[in-house]
Amino acid sequence: MHVTSRSLAFAALFLSAGAGPAASQEASEGPAHERPTVFFDCDGRNCRSDYYRTEIDWVNWVRDRRDGDVHLIMTSVSTGAGGMEYQLDFLGLGPQAGYEDRLVYQTLPTDTEREALDGITHIIGLGLARFATAAGYRGIVSVEGRIPGATEVVVTGAQVDDPWDLWVFRVGGSANLDGESARQTTRLDGSLSASRVSPTWKLSTFWYTNFNRVEFDLEDGTFTDTRTDWGLYQVIAYSLGQHWSIGVDAQSARSTRFNQDFRVEVKPAIEYSFFPYEEATRRSLTVLYKVGGGYRDYLEETVFGESEELRYDQSLEIELSQRETWGESSVSIEGSHYLHDLDRHRLSLNGELDFRIVRGFSINLEGDIAWVDDQIYLSAGGVSDEQALLSLRQQATNFDYSVRVGFSFQFGSIFNNVVNNRFRSVGIGRFFRGGGGGGGR
Repeated sequence: MHVTSRSLAFAALFLSAGAGPAASQEASEGPAHERPTVFFDCDGRNCRSDYYRTEIDWVNWVRDRRDGDVHLIMTSVSTGAGGMEYQLDFLGLGPQAGYEDRLVYQTLPTDTEREALDGITHIIGLGLARFATAAGYRGIVSVEGRIPGATEVVVTGAQVDDPWDLWVFRVGGSANLDGESARQTTRLDGSLSASRVSPTWKLSTFWYTNFNRVEFDLEDGTFTDTRTDWGLYQVIAYSLGQHWSIGVDAQSARSTRFNQDFRVEVKPAIEYSFFPYEEATRRSLTVLYKVGGGYRDYLEETVFGESEELRYDQSLEIELSQRETWGESSVSIEGSHYLHDLDRHRLSLNGELDFRIVRGFSINLEGDIAWVDDQIYLSAGGVSDEQALLSLRQQATNFDYSVRVGFSFQFGSIFNNVVNNRFRSVGIGRFFRGGGGGGGR
């Protein structure tokens, strides 16, 4: 279903009929202030709080959830056609605790940014109007009927004659040339994807190729490296219900960084979701198991004396992610090993946490670490200094990791609905993007 801002007649009928989610009994005591206070919490596409604050000016937008009457969480996920589906959860706070409401909005792949933002604004407005009605607010917003001459675009799948049978194709490419007197880089990229998504099947194919040439003048001569890589990735998934899926993960590629002139892999897979898949935008806990074989033809003989080989491996991944009123978190752990040699294995752990501790203060942690002992593709000839410095070839390692820790503390006015777009290209934002100072580009 695709809803536009021109569907306001349906909103008027919906609100006048009194339909809507149940609210807490405390809501019947009446609101504590003249209009609702909203804390906006967004993860994904179009988190344009300035736009929504400008368009919806009959509420107070607050900067800390403890000052809000309702916590609005917006998440998004891609649709099969290439558009986006936005899920908006309205959760009551304070005296309104217990109020819960959910709205879903889908954009078309052909929608402009303005059309998408207008549609999201419309749905946010409807959700806040429903909340205001349940919380006892009166006379703060009115709902108008459909714009004269507007056409209704809410249709069912059976009413659509789709000559493409749900298939979506994308073609992309780019060219980049840059250099200095002692350096020159040339890069060409191309990609093609095709996908078909239905409630039962998910078919996805992605192909890419890139040409990369670098040339540096050194004290003892000129270093030149030219390489062409490509890859073809395919995923087929079939739904077995609300919690189970089966499928195949297949790929073929050429990767000079990983010493592979040609690689092809086919791995059947099965996945279990502890929560229904429909809830994946807010919370998800899945277990994915894959097993299969892969053939590799190497550019150079490997450290194990192989110029080509066929090896089988298996992997198990557990992933948990959720977004709640206190913040968001995700963690995943994956283990894999080759079947011909159990000592050739890999174990990786990834995690991310954004947690609101007290009023205005939050911390964010992000890190990943992997214990590596499965680099059977490494060249016996090693890696030159130039290749190591430019990351042109993968080096042997026992582990890799990255860690990021940060915090934010906000204080001052809790109510600020004013949006001022003047001098957007200068000032503090530009300074943090590296535009400050007297240096050149």
